Amino acid sequence: AQKTVVSLFSSVSALALDPSGARLVTGGYDYDVRFWDFAGMDAALHAFRSLQPCEWCVTPHPSPVRSDKHSQMLGISAPALGHTAMLNGGCWHPKIKEEFLTCSNDGTVRTWDLNSEKKHKSVFKPRSLQGKRVTPTCCTYSRDGKLIAAGCQDGTIQIWDRNLSVHTKFHCRQAHAAGSDTTCLAFSYDGVTLASRGGDDTLKTWDIRNFRKPLAAVTGLTSFFPMTDCCFSPDDKLLLTGTSVKKDEGNGKLLFFERESLRKVYEIEVADASVVRCLWHPKLNQIMVGTGNGLAKVYYDPVKSQRGAMLCVVKSKRKEKHAETLTQDYIITRECDLHSTFAFISSYTPTLSKETVQTFMIFLFQINAVLLNFLFICES
Repeated sequence: AQKTVVSLFSSVSALALDPSGARLVTGGYDYDVRFWDFAGMDAALHAFRSLQPCEWCVTPHPSPVRSDKHSQMLGISAPALGHTAMLNGGCWHPKIKEEFLTCSNDGTVRTWDLNSEKKHKSVFKPRSLQGKRVTPTCCTYSRDGKLIAAGCQDGTIQIWDRNLSVHTKFHCRQAHAAGSDTTCLAFSYDGVTLASRGGDDTLKTWDIRNFRKPLAAVTGLTSFFPMTDCCFSPDDKLLLTGTSVKKDEGNGKLLFFERESLRKVYEIEVADASVVRCLWHPKLNQIMVGTGNGLAKVYYDPVKSQRGAMLCVVKSKRKEKHAETLTQDYIITRECDLHSTFAFISSYTPTLSKETVQTFMIFLFQINAVLLNFLFICES
């Protein structure tokens, strides 16, 4: 089953769930970041908070700074400011709640500590075969948080030990086509396999212990967005990604592949737009999808799912049942009271005709129905 959580005004470019799966966060090309609480939502599916992040970064200096030029004017060294160009990706450390990872067009991958506002913790610098700086387009931690991986614009995938930022531990020079943006990297839950989604319309799996060639590859998976996701299923048996489509040229799909062979086993037509973001939450066992036309959808099992999207689905059904109960009670009351009300009015106004009494009674019941509907709306 599926449920459309939210309809934005532009492409969903960011999608995340908290570890418990209780709250969903979406970001879009309309610059809005919206927060959704499954337990607090009803059928209207309204976000409980919305904000627009500011471009400026916060530093110990009282004035915000954002570039080398500004830092030189203010007499602050550039490394203390963090990145000096657009960010391409980021993620939280899987074990340490205060640490997160970012990559940028300034050619660096950096780790940060929430308790330290002054500067980054570590800097990793991807390099080409000739030793030149290359741009990392995506980054991620391994499941145990000991490795840091980055997909780069020259087609390489570079992996470092988190505690050793100088030299790469694993390096694949021709993972994807040079000049294309590797849009996503994801480690399997057992930590052995790495999946990469390429801007060259491919999906590949790698054994990081033998990083020279892929274990398997799928081609022809169109991707128009620089953040098209791929992810593993909670049981580590399947790999999931989305495809892009041009306007009025078909539907974007969610594709499921066997992990070992990358044989396609299932597909879902999501919408008449590109599938950009997707994540498979391990605790909820539900799939969240963000599309190019601004939809955020949740796919769930109506029998096995207990939380997440099921919380607002159950709430919607309870309201429908409550409305049905009110209607039935009203109909029963009307049938029971019809004859007694007619007899009561006739006994006090014997001169009135039967037709006049019936007209008056219909008028009373219509007023009663309006009041009941009003009370139900207020209660909802």
